[in-house]
Amino acid sequence: MTIQYSIIAPIYNELENLPELYRRVKEVMSAAGGTWELLLVDDGSTDGSTEAIRALAQEDKHVRPLIFARNFGHQVAITAGWDYARGEAVIIIDADLQDPPEVIPELIAKWKEGYQVVYAVRAEREGETWFKKVTAAAFYRIIYRITDVKIPLDSGDFRLMDRKVVDVLKTMRERHRFPRGMSAWVGFKQVGVPYKRAARYAGVTKYPFNKMLKLALNAITGFSYFPLQMATFFGFISAGLAALAIPVVIIMRLMGSQFFEGQATTLIAVLFLGGVQLISLGVLGEYLGRVYDEAKGRPLYILSEGPED
Repeated sequence: MTIQYSIIAPIYNELENLPELYRRVKEVMSAAGGTWELLLVDDGSTDGSTEAIRALAQEDKHVRPLIFARNFGHQVAITAGWDYARGEAVIIIDADLQDPPEVIPELIAKWKEGYQVVYAVRAEREGETWFKKVTAAAFYRIIYRITDVKIPLDSGDFRLMDRKVVDVLKTMRERHRFPRGMSAWVGFKQVGVPYKRAARYAGVTKYPFNKMLKLALNAITGFSYFPLQMATFFGFISAGLAALAIPVVIIMRLMGSQFFEGQATTLIAVLFLGGVQLISLGVLGEYLGRVYDEAKGRPLYILSEGPED
């Protein structure tokens, strides 16, 4: 049977949200028409979500469970959904219902107009602190300016992608993944759809500040050489300052100035240059660590249970 729509929902300890997610997705997709499937990717849940996913799969054949052997992360869970999705259009949605399933028909409408990537743009954000809003806005704008690919502002993973796009993304197996950047990198005909992001339906966020920071680092190192270029920039600045300081010091000494006597100036210069060097080594280490992870060639994820068909 040909599946027209695949909905991918990564799940990590979302027991309270699962029934409502299933109910609303089923209601929306039944009204949309066409065949559909809901891939619930359990990312090593420990709160009973795994059993709830199995129960939903037994109750409704639209639900296809993908159960990870352990927690591999949200971005990898999306990748597993891409690997097993059978639909002509593939939709990624968060399980916490901050991305309302009721927006899906708008994404489908744009897809039917001929767009191959339809990303949802967060016009409003409910239930989030000022700190989260400010840092999120800064994150998107920094990424937009420094990465090689122009990733749409204020767009998360909530999007629809055509089968052609998904087939290309399935060939990209890098370990440090940033799906929204990857879907921008592949090109194709893309358009945004504004929507109001809702507050979390239940439970607590699974993306605290440290995970957001790690995601930002993956985005920067995966799509930009900017940190490496900054290390070079600081190197030139340091060398330039040193070159300018040499004749100044010589002239001041010849004039009998006592300003540059002692070791304080030397110590400051050494500490400054040492800091620049350590920062540069740290940046190189981040990139080298990613090369090492890729060289190991380990699988992105391991399933303990997969769909029957």
